[in-house]
Amino acid sequence: MATVDVATKHGKGKPNKRWALAFATIYCIRAVFSLLDQKKEKENSRKLLPPTRNSDVLIDVDKTDLAAIVKEKNLDQLGGVEGIASALETNIRNGISIHDVALRKKAFGVSTKHGKGKPNKRWGLAFATIYSARALLSLLDQKKKEKKNSRKLLPPTRNSFVLIHVEAPEAAFSSIDRTALAAIVKEKNLDQLGGIEGVASALETNIRNGISTTSTSTGAVHDVALRQKAFGSNTYQRPPTKSLTEGFKDITLLILLLCAALSLGLGIKEHGLKEGWYDGGGIFVAVILTISPSAVSNFIQNRRLERLFKVNSNTIKVNVVRDGKPQQIPIFEIVAGDVVFLNTGDQVPADGLLFDGHQLQVDESSLIWEGVSTTDRIQVKSNRNPFLLFGSKVVAAGEDARMLVTSVGMNTTWGAMMTETAINEETPLQAWLNKFASSIAKPALAVLSFLIVVALLVRYFTGNTENEKGNQEFVGSSTKAGAMVNSMVRIIAVAVTIGLVAIPEGLSWAVAVILAYSGNRMIAEKVIVRKRSACETMGSATTICILTLNQMKVTKFWLGQDPIGEDPNSSSIATNVLNLIQQGVALNTTGSVYRATSGSNTEFCGSPSEKALLSWASLTFGMQMEKLKQNYTILLVEAFNSEKKRSGVSIRRSTRTKDDNGTIHVHWKGAAEIILAMCSSYYDVFGRMKDMDGNERTIFEKIIEDMAASSLHCLALAHVQIPDQEGHELKEDGLALIGLVGIEDPCRPEVRKAVDDCQKAGVNVTMITGDNVFVAREIATECGILRPDDQDMNETEAVVEGEVFRNYTPEERLEKVEKIRVIARSSSCDKLLMVQCLKEKCDVVAVAGGGTNDSQALKEANIGLCMGIMGTQVEKESSDIIILDDNFASIPRVLGWGRCVYNNTQKIIQLQLTVNIAALVINIVEVVSAHEIPFTMLKLLWVNIIIDTLGALALATEQPTKELLTEKPPPPVMSRTTTQAQPLITNIMWRNILFQALYQVVAILILQFSGESIFHVNERVKDTMILSTSVLCQVFNQVNARRLEKKNVFKGIHKNKLFLGIIGITIILQMVVVELLKKFTDTESLSLGQWGACLGIAVLSLPIGWVVKCIPVSDKPFVMQLSSLVEF
Repeated sequence: MATVDVATKHGKGKPNKRWALAFATIYCIRAVFSLLDQKKEKENSRKLLPPTRNSDVLIDVDKTDLAAIVKEKNLDQLGGVEGIASALETNIRNGISIHDVALRKKAFGVSTKHGKGKPNKRWGLAFATIYSARALLSLLDQKKKEKKNSRKLLPPTRNSFVLIHVEAPEAAFSSIDRTALAAIVKEKNLDQLGGIEGVASALETNIRNGISTTSTSTGAVHDVALRQKAFGSNTYQRPPTKSLTEGFKDITLLILLLCAALSLGLGIKEHGLKEGWYDGGGIFVAVILTISPSAVSNFIQNRRLERLFKVNSNTIKVNVVRDGKPQQIPIFEIVAGDVVFLNTGDQVPADGLLFDGHQLQVDESSLIWEGVSTTDRIQVKSNRNPFLLFGSKVVAAGEDARMLVTSVGMNTTWGAMMTETAINEETPLQAWLNKFASSIAKPALAVLSFLIVVALLVRYFTGNTENEKGNQEFVGSSTKAGAMVNSMVRIIAVAVTIGLVAIPEGLSWAVAVILAYSGNRMIAEKVIVRKRSACETMGSATTICILTLNQMKVTKFWLGQDPIGEDPNSSSIATNVLNLIQQGVALNTTGSVYRATSGSNTEFCGSPSEKALLSWASLTFGMQMEKLKQNYTILLVEAFNSEKKRSGVSIRRSTRTKDDNGTIHVHWKGAAEIILAMCSSYYDVFGRMKDMDGNERTIFEKIIEDMAASSLHCLALAHVQIPDQEGHELKEDGLALIGLVGIEDPCRPEVRKAVDDCQKAGVNVTMITGDNVFVAREIATECGILRPDDQDMNETEAVVEGEVFRNYTPEERLEKVEKIRVIARSSSCDKLLMVQCLKEKCDVVAVAGGGTNDSQALKEANIGLCMGIMGTQVEKESSDIIILDDNFASIPRVLGWGRCVYNNTQKIIQLQLTVNIAALVINIVEVVSAHEIPFTMLKLLWVNIIIDTLGALALATEQPTKELLTEKPPPPVMSRTTTQAQPLITNIMWRNILFQALYQVVAILILQFSGESIFHVNERVKDTMILSTSVLCQVFNQVNARRLEKKNVFKGIHKNKLFLGIIGITIILQMVVVELLKKFTDTESLSLGQWGACLGIAVLSLPIGWVVKCIPVSDKPFVMQLSSLVEF
């Protein structure tokens, strides 16, 4: 709390005349003396200043002595540092008093405005003269002096002073700053701060209980706020958002806006404000409407991005300990000094130091380089290399691994490298369409627009154009300059508009609309699309690799060579064996058991197999995990990994007993055949240990094989005792087999149907599993991945083990990879290698997984699908699509939506190219034939809005059909070329486009040349009928575009209420433009008969479309056919 005391000597009293005059006279005399005496200039320059407070200064040293100390590097004269501090009256610990600042400035100097240079004579004389003049004027005008100049005449520092005393709060975390903390992990150096304990002390953190949040009255909020202020918050720079004015960057629209401004000014000048603003204002409105879809899309995208950040901040939870209590907090609330728990599958939430947990394996490939193999995992240990980087993936964690957070947010190593984050939201399909528009269409249409301008100017200057009254526009020198400029502006604007309408600019925006709509609909089906490009790429998927299927449950248990019933209990098993089972399950695991205090519900966390074992041991044998952890101390842990397929732990009782005098127990758990090879004895059902000879080993191998034949995952538990010794390692031989556990992974009914749907859609389904070959074959057959009745499938080639697949030569792998349907006993390297081989064969690969070791394969695949329940945070971050309910049946639905995106894009392309080609041909014919262009600039822009906005919205809302999942996958956009067998614009689409455009051109030109005589109307009504007919043709052409190849375009149209609504809105808007805005749009009201004629001409598009679809087309792409004709 700061306290302020203020004292004013003279208060608010009026200045005396004599004092003012005397002060001015003295100041003038001082200025004169300074000019005459150059030697004393420095001293007198100080005297020119108003007098300051005089006080006795008890300081035994001057500025010269102080300067000599550092200059000569000599401390002896003043008695060392303590002597200098005493001479300066400074407390070395507490510093100087704030009251002494002014005195010290006077004694030892202070930077002045003029620095060390000599004062200028002219400035000094001018200052004195001005001050004297002010004093004299104040004597002549008493009233003005009292109100305005009284304070100026007083010496500024002599007559008043302010004394401020501030009680500054003690600085928090003064012994360390964020830079020093960031350097710890970046430079991997703990020596300067005294190790992890020194860092924790500097951060005021209890390494066991975490940060204290109850030391102040404001509680946790206050303490967290202090740490965020001192060390930063765990947030990152957000990606730049798109501007709402992005559309104005287009050069074509800028030219139109310039034309609109000129037309508006000339129109108002020529016709007055009441009527002259119509043309220019209309262009402005049309341009704004043209860019409004992209502006609205950018606005929605920015809002979506904002919501995504908020959702992430609330959904990503991290386990921390504060005030000695474990709790979950959002990742963005982590602060420096927090103690964070790390488990397998977690992502490191900030930079920090591992201080608890025996060893940790992290994958930093996402921070360093892509495609690093999982064999390059980094070992993190608390006694050496304890450094953890934000974003690292924990692929293997020991018991109770904990880290101390040192840096958060932009202060982390990753944040320091990320100077500016840029997210490219453009999907491959949008990129291809933009390239098509910018590289092909724009240059060609620019040349065409130039030719149109030349033709129209020639017509104008040769006197072949008429104004609204039917008079010749250009009559030589008698034509007014304003009228000439206005005509030229109109000509240029019309030419530019023709080019604008002919360019399919709205295709990229239409794709964004399709992706947004499909993404929202997929959320309703419990599927979240994290990357927009994944949705369209999924439609081209040719292979789906399944890495994880279902939930697991223990259904069989063999103790020795005797099976235990399906519902065993602790009384049927020997006590010593029961204890070993509980120890092996509870202490050799990365999972956890949580029992609610208010009820009997128990939650099991971990991988599917871990949860199955924990559930089995807890519910069947009454295992109490927390009690076992209290009774035993974990000495060494070897975490499970997919290469060794085992995990081990060594433990010792926390308190020694007579029966267990410090004996160390080593427990192993893993794949049955691997653990069996490490055993030399086994426990029987009575708890006796027996030697395992060759015959008994064969019996155990037969038990494992039988369980595998029953589609059971077989795990083994083994144990050995070793004497207490220093520097021991986990013993890997001479173990005693405790038992064999059979875990069922049942195939749900919907899985087989989903696999069948994918295969019908032309997508190969491959299962990659860690089970042995017998289990893998049975599960694959049950799910329909392997079909015994398939004559084309060679089971020898279809089912391979991971080791065999790895040992293939690169040429053999590429030859056999597409025939493989099951890879058994696979490691994470095999999963990654499989995906890479398929991609090398030009397959589009989707990977569905969620296990701890699936992240590399998910990241490498074209589309990564992660299970929302079973998947760890690492896999979710590596994936493109998350299936929230872990239902494999969602994969065919995602596949259908992906193909729907592709199909709807083709529909919109067909619609837009039809109107673009028709409008372009019509206007070129009119220009060449020396007739008036039927589509004015405003009308062309209106038709463009109808197609780009409403037409795209109508077709974007089409939903997947069953026919889409019976066709072959379309080729991916990312590899699309003009010579590819199936380009984006197919021959079927070219056929529909050309015939529909031809019909529209013929119909509009007939109306243009003969409409007045056919319908007995004037030219204004004829032009209105042409506009209405054109718009209605596009309406019915939208219906035609619903089915690119099928003749029945009305199938399922009643289910799409949004499509019907947009069609109705388009017709209503056209009627409003014609009937209510006729003066603004230069149209005329139409009678019912005339509306009927327009409708009848447009409706003919439907039967023409049906007939056209009967015409066969070649399989050879249209572009290649044109190339062949040119070569011929």
